[in-house]
Amino acid sequence: MHDDRSLVEARLKRVLDERVRPAVYPESVPLEVAVWHAPGEPVPVAEGLAAEPEPIEVGARWGAPWGTSWFRVTGTVPEAWAGRTVEAVLDLGFDENMPGFQCEGLVYRPDGTPVKGLNPRNQWVRVGAPAEGGEQVRLHIEAASNPVILDYHPFLPTQLGDKETAGSDPQYTLTRMDLAVFDETVWQLVIDLEVLGELMAELPVESARRWEILRAVDKALDAVDLQDVNGTAARARSCLAEVLATPAAPSAHRISAVGHAHIDSAWLWPLRETVRKVARTTSNMTALLDDEPEFVFAMSQAQQWAWVRDHRPEVWARVKKAVADGRFVPAGGMWVESDTNMPGSEAMARQFVHGKRFFLDEFGIENDEAWLPDTFGFAAGLPQIIRAAGSKYLLTQKISWSQTNKFPHHTFRWEGIDGTRIFTHFPPVDTYNCSMKGSEIAHAARNFKDKGVARHSLAPTGWGDGGGGTTREMVAKAARLRDLEGSATVTWETPRDFFEKAAAEYPEPPVWVGELYLELHRATLTSQAKTKQGNRRSEHLLREAELWAATAAVRTGFPYPYEDLDRIWKTVLLHQFHDILPGSSIAWVHREARRTYERVAEELTGIVEAAQRALAGEGDTPLVFNAAPHARAGVPAGGASIPAGQQRTALTPRPGGGHVLDNGLLRVEVDARGLVVSAYDIEADRETVAPGRAANLLQLHPDFPNMWDAWDVDAFYRNTVTDLTDADEVAPDGDGVRIVRSFGSSRVTQLLSLAPGERRLVVDTEVGWHETEKFLKLAFPLDVHAERYASETQFGHFHRPTHTNTSWEAAKFEACNHRFVHLEEPGWGVALVNDSTYGHDVTRTVRTDGDGGTTTTVRVSLLRAPRFPDPETDQGVHRFRHALVPGAGIGDAVREGWRINLPERPLTGAREVAPLVTCDQDAVVVTAVKLADDGSGDVVVRFHEAFGGRTRATLSAGFEVADVAVTDLLERPLADAPAPRAEDGRIALRLRPFELMTLRLRRA
Repeated sequence: MHDDRSLVEARLKRVLDERVRPAVYPESVPLEVAVWHAPGEPVPVAEGLAAEPEPIEVGARWGAPWGTSWFRVTGTVPEAWAGRTVEAVLDLGFDENMPGFQCEGLVYRPDGTPVKGLNPRNQWVRVGAPAEGGEQVRLHIEAASNPVILDYHPFLPTQLGDKETAGSDPQYTLTRMDLAVFDETVWQLVIDLEVLGELMAELPVESARRWEILRAVDKALDAVDLQDVNGTAARARSCLAEVLATPAAPSAHRISAVGHAHIDSAWLWPLRETVRKVARTTSNMTALLDDEPEFVFAMSQAQQWAWVRDHRPEVWARVKKAVADGRFVPAGGMWVESDTNMPGSEAMARQFVHGKRFFLDEFGIENDEAWLPDTFGFAAGLPQIIRAAGSKYLLTQKISWSQTNKFPHHTFRWEGIDGTRIFTHFPPVDTYNCSMKGSEIAHAARNFKDKGVARHSLAPTGWGDGGGGTTREMVAKAARLRDLEGSATVTWETPRDFFEKAAAEYPEPPVWVGELYLELHRATLTSQAKTKQGNRRSEHLLREAELWAATAAVRTGFPYPYEDLDRIWKTVLLHQFHDILPGSSIAWVHREARRTYERVAEELTGIVEAAQRALAGEGDTPLVFNAAPHARAGVPAGGASIPAGQQRTALTPRPGGGHVLDNGLLRVEVDARGLVVSAYDIEADRETVAPGRAANLLQLHPDFPNMWDAWDVDAFYRNTVTDLTDADEVAPDGDGVRIVRSFGSSRVTQLLSLAPGERRLVVDTEVGWHETEKFLKLAFPLDVHAERYASETQFGHFHRPTHTNTSWEAAKFEACNHRFVHLEEPGWGVALVNDSTYGHDVTRTVRTDGDGGTTTTVRVSLLRAPRFPDPETDQGVHRFRHALVPGAGIGDAVREGWRINLPERPLTGAREVAPLVTCDQDAVVVTAVKLADDGSGDVVVRFHEAFGGRTRATLSAGFEVADVAVTDLLERPLADAPAPRAEDGRIALRLRPFELMTLRLRRA
């Protein structure tokens, strides 16, 4: 008997590959196959079943990119197979090395009943167990010929990412269409050998357990007659029974396996294909639940559940039954697994509102956890949003992808900007597609950083993205790992069960304060600018639509558009999915997103205009509506007034070339290059622009990351930079200065303007962008010495250092902000606000004038031009608006950020409009005014402390208030919250720094 591990491993691999696995199906007969290719987009199931197919042979090519082919397979079970288990083996041309990311199928019976999905590692359909012999078999396969977009080495530009450019060449070769005998004993032997072989490979050389397994495996292989595997499989299994029955050590790491299929709501396929991916996977999982009594499957993203309900009612019925049985578990409580860096405050809140409400309405189930395994980092404002939604846990895995610093915990409490702490878990298995391989289980146990104080971790188990979810092989492996010496123990559990156990055993875990920054995928803050602009514009239009519709409903009886707003919110939330908003999807996804955002803008603008007309009445009095949460130019927040008259800004020639803008508060010098060489705060007697430097400087970098083109920007991009200082034109334009530049194949037109009575230099930039693999930045070198700066996040702001003392700080060379970044010295600061950009960087350099000071440079990221997965990323015309605000405190940054995103709306009417709700403190920012979702007519007001300090304020309602309740995000009263009193519609508030609060006001 061999006792050398390498020899046994080599023997095991060859015997498994060449003899044992092929013997799982020892006999087979071909099925007859016919196919009908749908002429365009996918057709309803009934139409696909009724279509008349044409014969096709195994070995034939099929499937134009993004096409749908309906295969009909027919045959007869041989009489000689009576009493044996029979399966159809249906291989559409799968590449088993890539579960998902290719062709897929959903099998139907002739009556339209879904059976299960077909995927690269899930190609079987049970026909009889046992078969009677002579059965007629007739199955239909709805097969999607999605092209292979992702081929990791290298990432090559491809036109396959849009059906308009993908062509019609067949993508796949029909490989196998058979009826076959399934030998369960051989199949079980395969699992036995795989589990033991994988465990043996992970055990230490000196381990006695390793040698026990080695000898047992060697003995089992001796017992296999290679010419009669099926006849000797049982004998071989008996040789393994003892080592498989030896229990795990009491101290073994404990893994909660959760059946899982991470399905990106769009990525390398369009939204319509995700609808079908979800149907295939849920069909698979409900079938597996029927076969495996201990298995538990969890699925997140309420949107995906809704797709099954709305598009596959026959699958939905099976899902509902499995949910009722407690084994198909709604997870996460969000509408989609969204990006969490870029969505605004209300949008992030509504992800939970719509997600949790869906599961409550459909199943009566409340989620305790946020489930975001693949999201690209987490904003520091998220913990209190999770808590405000009534949840208390967070799961993610993606932080393990960080390139520079290894996160120090797997289980911990995450503290957000307001002090809220959320119990958080990073699965140490380091994948959200665990397949129960021994290497994965061993890695989870070794990698777990909280040994000695905790020993539970979670393993999301199953193939995602069209891979079909958990397989019967994974379930069989988990059964053997339930209690096996040398391995961590594995138990199927729900996410809630895991979190309750983990929290109970680790009541005082370590605390991580601030954002959970992913040191990877930083370029997702910039890629696909129009998608990001569509999101930002939609968020603010939704605010306006709710505000003015609620105000008009209370004041005039205007019909509040509940259903329209609900539908539009869900559309916007869907597009915040973590491969849509980040710009990392194929061209088709972003092309559709642009059109969707256009429709959303048109519809919301219609609601806003109708509500404002109802409020203002018909007349010729000029009015200005202000939807921002702060008053401006005599117009109250949330109201409409007659605009005040304004003086003009002086525009004069600048000695030496260029122009000077002066409004009495700021004096801005634009030189002959179109660069801002001075932005002087007259009142403070303070220069904004660093000595010897120039602001409004466009800078161009090469941009070719090592991997993940649309996702990544690597630090070395900064090694080479071109300052775009040559100007085609610098000329007066009304009260501003127009600058035109050409570079490469692109052209930039900017308008610099200084509003009367405002300390705000507005920079409007239009770029005709036709570059490839380039990164465009807009730089503002500032004469400010600051060790940290603030960037807006959900319901507040977050401070990051301007230095790179440690590797953690150096790794944040590209970061996210919402409407502003702000830097300050004691008594004086500068804000840079924007209407649609998110990515930025802040650096400090030593000044060159010899006084030992430093320059702090803020650069906003405008455009990129990656070629994968969309080879035409960002090509075309883009428009951005930024404003430099010298002398700004944090309150000015907050206010100006809102103003640039919510411009005034002029309207002629008969009357001014008083706000529905006002607050007497600028530090308290109202983010939503709306009617309650339940149709009661109650007014819901959501607000937060925005400056980072404790505050007292008074909220005043412009209507008679009968009752006030503090609620969660779902507008449910909080039992433990003291009820504020309303006296004459005035409500006294006390808020801690960044505290989020929702009030429900019942009208008298």
